[in-house]
Amino acid sequence: MLLSMPSPNDAQADLIAYLDFHVEAGADAVLDERPHDRFSEADGPAPTLRAPRRAPDPPVGQTAGPTAGSLVPPPGSPPPAAPSRTFGRAASAQPDEAASDARARARQAKTLDELERILADFDACPLRFTAKNLVFADGNPEARVMFLGEAPGADEDRIGKPFMGRSGQLLDKMMKAIGLDRTSAYVANIVPWRPPGNRNPTPQEVAVCRPFVERQIELVDPDLIVCLGAPATQTLTGTKDGILRTRGRLFPYKLPNREVKLLATLHPAFLLRQPVQKRLAWRDFRSLRALLDGKA
Repeated sequence: MLLSMPSPNDAQADLIAYLDFHVEAGADAVLDERPHDRFSEADGPAPTLRAPRRAPDPPVGQTAGPTAGSLVPPPGSPPPAAPSRTFGRAASAQPDEAASDARARARQAKTLDELERILADFDACPLRFTAKNLVFADGNPEARVMFLGEAPGADEDRIGKPFMGRSGQLLDKMMKAIGLDRTSAYVANIVPWRPPGNRNPTPQEVAVCRPFVERQIELVDPDLIVCLGAPATQTLTGTKDGILRTRGRLFPYKLPNREVKLLATLHPAFLLRQPVQKRLAWRDFRSLRALLDGKA
């Protein structure tokens, strides 16, 4: 039985598929047996790549032909196509530079539609290149209350809207219990792209996305902001306390023309893992209803 060797194009496609699998599973760095200071490497010059070895010249009188593993294409063959890039400049952008770019772009948005288009074109956050969809918002932008979570999950990434999975179903039930739904509330996340493998977004990723969510809040101009979980609460208030210490508390949040209240509460995903804590979330949502009714 004769076995055919895979072509270089097939081998490259298999390698890319293998790397894409690991990126989807949450791998975002290649490690070896010795430590590396990635920050100093990013500031240093790009490494010099060695040129590929040339195939040896054939003997006099013999025509060169393609050989297995040869890097030299046969005469007359078209030049190889340039490999498609998986990442844009975000792969090498410095966090401070990316956050500054995000602030400049966010300020340009005059409407929520403009902000969404700007985010769709923003390439200084690496999460954009591993996510399937931008998850911008759902609900009514004219609503008095705005709910903010941490980052999209797999269901949200597939559909392109926040809180579409099990935690979203629980959030809908919690809102319904106090007379709200997605026609009377606006729902978003502090990070609009799903981190690979549903990992937590890094502080650098949150810092890059923060100008956009702050501008999103300004454009919605809600009377009340509800932060679901510690990451959203810590990002918008600056507190370092955990969510079990901050839940139920009201924080001031400054908009360009006024100051509104921010309520911290538990994330629905946390409640799915620890159902006994639903009693605390119910207290917070009762406080939310009283605030909306002007009774608190």
